[in-house]
Amino acid sequence: MNINAIIVEDEIHSGEMLRDMIAQLRPDWNILAILQSVSETIHWLNNNEHPQIIFLDIELADGNCFAIFDEVNVENSGVIFTTAYNEYALKAFNLNSIDYLLKPIKESELERALNKFDKAVEIISRVQEESKNEVNYQELARSIMNAKGGYRKRFLISKREAFFKLAVEDIAYFYFDARVTFAVSFDGVQHIINHSLDKLDEELNPEQFFRSNRQSIVNIEAIEKFESYFSGKLVVKLVNGLNDKILISRAKAGVFKEWMNH
Repeated sequence: MNINAIIVEDEIHSGEMLRDMIAQLRPDWNILAILQSVSETIHWLNNNEHPQIIFLDIELADGNCFAIFDEVNVENSGVIFTTAYNEYALKAFNLNSIDYLLKPIKESELERALNKFDKAVEIISRVQEESKNEVNYQELARSIMNAKGGYRKRFLISKREAFFKLAVEDIAYFYFDARVTFAVSFDGVQHIINHSLDKLDEELNPEQFFRSNRQSIVNIEAIEKFESYFSGKLVVKLVNGLNDKILISRAKAGVFKEWMNH
């Protein structure tokens, strides 16, 4: 299979070294571009067919690479993150992440990441071959979502070596922090979700979930009670002490009460 890739790395020498390592390990791959900044990468992705895989440095000259995901939908590209700072590992998970490599990159670690990508491609190819009918799964998902009552039922969560499903009804609330969206389940476990809150607001059943503020969406089953707060706001208390800082603005307070009483 012909694989196209791009490298995003603000240090030219490091980008060229990674390109040469990839050429040694996967000589049949096409490195379409070596990009050096957030803005350059956004422009390239907006004007070219997306590659199957992106090698993405996290700290770039003009900012953090996660800003790219705010501007461009790269859901059809796998991502291998590269960085000298391991504190970004959590954010890297679930953003179509294949792996996370610390600099200086060792050939053995790169080989491991490439093998993981090859395995993912093999599984996808096998499923497509076994399918009797050609189905545009993105269009199918979009049609289901747009149908009356067709709200999201689950999320696919990745954890390094495996994937598992997270049912919507098991999520107590979503929150956005440091450019990352988290889903917190009723047992208090946090999962990174590759969706903006605006996107989730469209996909979730409005009878079950309420956009409490710009940073959070709450499940009605997670609400234990709410109380009056300063300046006409409301503060929502969740079951099991999951979060006691979810605020409802004065402008939304009336709508929230109607929603709770629906």
